[in-house]
Amino acid sequence: MHHDLSRRRALAQLSAASLATMAPWALAQKPLTVGYIYVGPKDDFGYNQAHAEAAAEIRKLAGIKVVEEENVPETNVVQKTMQGMISQDGAALLFPTSFGYFDPHMLAMAAKNPNVRFAHCGGMWTAGKHPASTGSFFGYIDEAQYLNGVIAGHMSKSKKLGFVAAKPIPQVLRNINAFTMGARSVDPKITTSVIFTGDWSMAVKEAEATNSLADQGIDVFTMHVDGPKVIVETAAKRGRMVCGYHASQAKLAPNAYLTGAEWNWITAYKQIIEAARSGAPHPNFVRGGLKDGFVKTSPYGAMVSEAARKNADAVKAKMVAGSFDIFGGELKDNTGKVVIPKGKVYKQTDLELEGMNYLVEGVIGKV
Repeated sequence: MHHDLSRRRALAQLSAASLATMAPWALAQKPLTVGYIYVGPKDDFGYNQAHAEAAAEIRKLAGIKVVEEENVPETNVVQKTMQGMISQDGAALLFPTSFGYFDPHMLAMAAKNPNVRFAHCGGMWTAGKHPASTGSFFGYIDEAQYLNGVIAGHMSKSKKLGFVAAKPIPQVLRNINAFTMGARSVDPKITTSVIFTGDWSMAVKEAEATNSLADQGIDVFTMHVDGPKVIVETAAKRGRMVCGYHASQAKLAPNAYLTGAEWNWITAYKQIIEAARSGAPHPNFVRGGLKDGFVKTSPYGAMVSEAARKNADAVKAKMVAGSFDIFGGELKDNTGKVVIPKGKVYKQTDLELEGMNYLVEGVIGKV
């Protein structure tokens, strides 16, 4: 499947772009071939779709050829996919988008292909440890999840929120904590119950978790799994409300969808591609939040109250202005231990946040 050249090349046909819309760096004669690898389907209403939608925009740029492969597992199979894109398609820049692609798979390919650039989504690139031809990009989507929490806090009647998550890795824990803190900024009595399914895409377990939480009186859900579709639709069937994640799921449940935390990957993609086109050093560590255009929020559903909108909009404005920090002390985890001392405030750029290993006060669940 992964060496099906005709399929990949059919996917990679460049759409026409007028000279007027060409970026200056895209005017070189030889096209840059860029490869995108997804762990799931490109139409999952979630993580993979968010990447694929941005890749579709990159495809429109002059001087760029795009090759893609979906449903590639986090095993040695992804190494074969990457090598195929390099050897057969001439890819000079690869975006392996799933968390488990980084180590050992992408690092192994970088060692074998020193002239190819690799940009991984979410991994922790470390100077001196990882090759200069590799790097990672991610966004501070916990800002948008905090805003999800603010809306959920206003809209919940039971004061019980639900979070269906894949794995207790730092990025996931950071989202759970930010969502909970956003909700508790509205009402400190609110709790968030978390269920970890164990993997990025587990439709049956996601449905079971959603129903279990609904049975416990949870009335607003959010999630951190690759494809939120099952959770959104199950919650809506149970008459519950939802804050989405990765991409917009509004059309799946228009009467239940409050807002969502969405990726805007085109911003990071362009930055990394521009460097490759111009021959500039590979950007090894790319991060950004709402103010940088790396993440965004879904439009509010019609049912969202005016008070909720005003509160969330006010917090969002502070985030964009750089005057709002989510994680500051004193902050306790859900066992009562102080995890951020009084007076200590973490900026989004502080790497300590990328190693988060706790759940905050108000979260019902275990790491």
